[in-house]
Amino acid sequence: MQYTLSREQDICFDFKKEEGFVMIQVKVRRLVSCFLVIAMAAGLAGCGVQKAATAPSPSGTEAKAINKDSVVIAIESEPETLDPTKGWGHGNAPIIQSTLVKYTADLTFEKDLATDYHLSEDGLTWTFRLREDAWFTDGEQVTASDVAFTLETAKAAKGAVDLTYMESAVAQDDTTVMITLSKPTSIFLNTLASIGIVPEHAYSEDYGRNPIGSGPYQLVEWIPQEQLILAVNKEYYGGIPEIKNVAIVFMTEDAALAAVRSGQVDVAYSSATLGTTAIDGYHVEAIASADNRGFTLPMLPAEGKTTEQGASIGNNVTCHKEIRKAIAYAIDRQLVAEVALNGFARPAYSENDGMPWNNQEVAIETDVEYAKQLLAEAGWADTDGDGIVEKNGLTAEFTCIYPSGDSVRQAVAMAAAEQIKEIGIRILVEGTSWDDIMQRMFSEAVMMGWGSANPNETYYLYHSGGALLDDFYNPEGYQNTITDGYLHAAMEALTTEEANRNWQLAQWDGTTGTAMRGECPWVWIVNLDHVTFVRDGLSIGKQPIHPHGHGLPLIQNLQEWRWME
Repeated sequence: MQYTLSREQDICFDFKKEEGFVMIQVKVRRLVSCFLVIAMAAGLAGCGVQKAATAPSPSGTEAKAINKDSVVIAIESEPETLDPTKGWGHGNAPIIQSTLVKYTADLTFEKDLATDYHLSEDGLTWTFRLREDAWFTDGEQVTASDVAFTLETAKAAKGAVDLTYMESAVAQDDTTVMITLSKPTSIFLNTLASIGIVPEHAYSEDYGRNPIGSGPYQLVEWIPQEQLILAVNKEYYGGIPEIKNVAIVFMTEDAALAAVRSGQVDVAYSSATLGTTAIDGYHVEAIASADNRGFTLPMLPAEGKTTEQGASIGNNVTCHKEIRKAIAYAIDRQLVAEVALNGFARPAYSENDGMPWNNQEVAIETDVEYAKQLLAEAGWADTDGDGIVEKNGLTAEFTCIYPSGDSVRQAVAMAAAEQIKEIGIRILVEGTSWDDIMQRMFSEAVMMGWGSANPNETYYLYHSGGALLDDFYNPEGYQNTITDGYLHAAMEALTTEEANRNWQLAQWDGTTGTAMRGECPWVWIVNLDHVTFVRDGLSIGKQPIHPHGHGLPLIQNLQEWRWME
């Protein structure tokens, strides 16, 4: 494996004093592009990835003098905004802003801005009391009025933060806020854990580009498509992090790997297909995630119906339950993880593996003979000897689409398709654009990905009211009144235990459900490890299970990072 960087692609690091702290100025030139020659390309196309050879590279200490209070991080996904009311921090911790409560590494809750909170017996009124030592970085104190303003603004935005069930948020005094819901909502604390509090006095239309917060870090500079520069918030009530200065540069995975090779970044988010590359001075951390990949399989027959946007609905092969279930049982998930993803993945059986609300009974064993039996009992047979089964003149063949350029989705889809041929089903794997996927996902299989630290994702993925909408959640058209009942009960439960029990029953109640044992609208295949190159000597702390998303989950515990030597 060889990489070439032209002189125009250099990454320059300047250190300068500004307002009492050392700031790393990272200049990533706009013409960044890496030319990657991969000897294993043919293997990838055949659903396998060979291990790449180690290439000579300077060690981290030789390539860059390490400043022990600073880090440079390379990630691919640039946020659209740093405004929590419009989605910044959704599913993660918005480190520029504080939250009322926050997740622990094991996905329980602990107090952050809140010193205490209480839920009324009817499940409709939350009362939060705030700490008095929290200050925005412009010197103004964080008050209950700021909390109420943030929640009302997020509700009005109707964006990534779903607060449709909130009636009102009202400050009772400077340190008490009362939040009234229209109905009991078990996921409310999950939602609050990702809504950073913004300052009412300093909020404007351009807040997302120039945020003021009370979290552990503050924004120094944002150059779109290049970098974010963060500095520690010296007034942070939670203690001053050891990493004082942070540069986040936006790079493709290939460019980030080249930057690691040259020792110019300390941390780089990568992918399973690149994770076996050995680089002197760095080690790879495979961070567990609920970031899953699997087939969505249209459940309705093709009868000429279309969505409101005019997209065709239905597939005459995948609408058969025995086809979907046979595919689910035919896949050796561990083998897919090892062959296609270099072992940087784990078998997936649901959208929420490893989460407290997951039903452990949804896991299935690979059973090729059982898969063949399901097809045979339903009347599918290979009558023409071509290795593919048919039924009533219909061949068991369909197309699975994935976003072009996504090597992980391609590798998973091709590896699974190769295994599924053994039971007489042919899947044609095709890369295309997201715009094309949005039109075809109601009638063709998609190599899709989800995974969240909030159980409401299960509701969106499977509730009948969300079927066949233009939002990626339920393009397969799953609708089940029994499941709907469990989902409603989970959302409106008054205790976590009651909510989790109903989330689990929605997956599988012994008779029906969203799981592959049940109606099987999805065939889950793998949960990805988030492969990250880390400079030796740097600790990135105890990472919680990462949700779906590339890059941003990595920095949600940034205040815990430190140099060990």
